[in-house]
Amino acid sequence: MLSARILRRLPRLGRTHRCGGSRSASGSRLVLGIETSCDETGAAVLDETGVILGESLHSQKEVHLRTGGIIPTVAQQLHRENIERVVQEALTQSGVEPSQLSAVATTVKPGLALSLSIGVDFSRRFVRLYHKPFIPIHHMEAHALTVRMLQPAAAFPFLVLLVSGGHSILAVARGVNDFLHLGQTLDEAPGDMLDKVARRLSLTAHPRCSTLSGGQAIELLAEDGDRTRFPFRTPMGQTLDCCFSFAGLRTQVTKTIEKEEAEEGIKPGTLLSCVNDIAAAAQHTVTAHLAKRTHRAILFCKANSLLSSNEPTLVLSGGLASNQYIRKTMSIVTEATGLRLLCPPVKLCTDNGVMIAWNGVERLREGKGILPPDVNVSYEAKALLGVDITAEVKASAIQLPRIRMKIPNRQNLK
Repeated sequence: MLSARILRRLPRLGRTHRCGGSRSASGSRLVLGIETSCDETGAAVLDETGVILGESLHSQKEVHLRTGGIIPTVAQQLHRENIERVVQEALTQSGVEPSQLSAVATTVKPGLALSLSIGVDFSRRFVRLYHKPFIPIHHMEAHALTVRMLQPAAAFPFLVLLVSGGHSILAVARGVNDFLHLGQTLDEAPGDMLDKVARRLSLTAHPRCSTLSGGQAIELLAEDGDRTRFPFRTPMGQTLDCCFSFAGLRTQVTKTIEKEEAEEGIKPGTLLSCVNDIAAAAQHTVTAHLAKRTHRAILFCKANSLLSSNEPTLVLSGGLASNQYIRKTMSIVTEATGLRLLCPPVKLCTDNGVMIAWNGVERLREGKGILPPDVNVSYEAKALLGVDITAEVKASAIQLPRIRMKIPNRQNLK
């Protein structure tokens, strides 16, 4: 638990302003965003126009690479050790005192419960100490809205594909807190699946991959691989909805790895000679699965007039949205279906405090979900994004016309 003594070590002015009334010298309201949903401790201060006044981020990636995956208790301890410093760095960099803030926005759902608890506990103490409004943030809502900070033309409604290590979601964003949930992963998330494949391939032993996350290592090695050498089956080919499944694909890849190890006469932990080809085939099949479900979501949205008739848009966001192969594939899908594709810059695809602060700005502008500092707020490890209409999507049973996916290697995409 974080004491008031620790919080008082943060920069402050002589008195606390009236709740919700603080503005910068230019008159713009200021929001502090705090993110601790998984393995990144992030904080940022934004004004209501989206200008980043200060930010700080502590990544746990190196620790979790050494342990072979995220251990929740380890992640929690690292958040506990770093959250005070990260918040203070963001405030110091911004030149903003806590009493100048208009609100504090913090991720409260979904995520690792132990990680979420650190951010929520810190924020509750902070807003009570400085008498500031508190804005609870849905982590995936923040990912969905990030692009609006940089693309003023990203008006509602739009279709959003959110892909990361913990999630895979298709939804229609109709407003800041108004989403229609079209589909989600039924088991593993795509980023998690690729991380597990990377661990099974022992990619931390690869000289080019020792400091990369599993997904980054797969993407890097896939550049030089032949994706056609291992024709993995795309999941859920006969299920006509917008949900995802990656556990079965991981099983296919694992069996192929075992077969190749037996043929090469090597034990698990030794790099296969065909590692690049397996990486390319795994990445391609994950991408094809995402593309087909997104294509069906586009057709469903068109059939039900859920997108703008002017400039219908697909937003691709989340940690895995930094993958250039996935971006290129989605650009092919959107070009074929007449949509515009928008993606946040790579830096803002992974978890960060900026996206949480921006979600807070959007909610503050519209007066939605703003709580007084003395309200008890709990965290939720699992939380749906919006109104669930997956049954309606499935009932539509939309068959997909064929799209030719001629995708070059990543080095030709830059």
